[in-house]
Amino acid sequence: MATSQPSNGAAAAIGEQELAEIYAFAVQVAKDAGALLMKAQKESSVDIVTETDMNIEAFIHQSITARYPTHKFIGEESYSQGSDKRYLVDDAPTWIVDPLDGTVNFAHLFPMVCISIGFTINGHPVVGVINAPILNQMVSACRGRGAWLNETQRLPLVHDPIPRSPKTRPGAASSQLGGRGGKGGMAHGVRSLGSAAMGLAYAAMGSVDIWMEGGCWEWDVAGGIAILEEAGGFVTTANPPGDPETCEIPKVRLGGRLPAGASEKETALEAQQRVVREAFSEVPQSYMALST
Repeated sequence: MATSQPSNGAAAAIGEQELAEIYAFAVQVAKDAGALLMKAQKESSVDIVTETDMNIEAFIHQSITARYPTHKFIGEESYSQGSDKRYLVDDAPTWIVDPLDGTVNFAHLFPMVCISIGFTINGHPVVGVINAPILNQMVSACRGRGAWLNETQRLPLVHDPIPRSPKTRPGAASSQLGGRGGKGGMAHGVRSLGSAAMGLAYAAMGSVDIWMEGGCWEWDVAGGIAILEEAGGFVTTANPPGDPETCEIPKVRLGGRLPAGASEKETALEAQQRVVREAFSEVPQSYMALST
């Protein structure tokens, strides 16, 4: 997640009890915002989508400001309309909101649509809520308290009880996508949901092993990062290092759930980093040029 330089003053300390209250508040706001989205989901015109986006963000912003007037707020809609385009995340307690992630999906009645709410301290997401009301799925997390589906099922839901098949490794995608003379072949195992937040949510659930996307904004990923990390996931940059085989894998942006548990040969983190290296090795240089 892109951040600015740290602010001059240190962020006010937030204790575990207060953080738990912030988490409960975020969950309720996401539920209420989901109800607003459901009222509008039968309409599909561009005007309705834009209006829904703005109305939901206004509701969330007003709710947060009334409860936490000293906290910062970053929303997709208010940011896009502002004149200051700098990255705004610093050390201060900050709410980062995407009121309608998957707007194209929403316009076409494709249900991969969600409200994403993230809360950061010192520039790092510590609370996240992603509510997909059309699917009746809400994933949420609070630092040190785990990640949950609909507040009852702990994430991840899938834990890879058997060794991974070579056919499901990241490297298999290149051969599947490179068929027919490089014009694309069968892409079994590759998915695009049209929503960065939903991609992170499903990685946290264990529905996908690795999620990769370039060009995300803070509101696309803030909530999902908090959830994925609490589910045991590893987050790094989408841009491969100079040598994916040997360079350090920084903990930043690309989301992938724990692909395998610890074994006699490697720790869980080492297993995660190995899969990330495999994914990096399959990123074409043309993508690199566009995403850097």
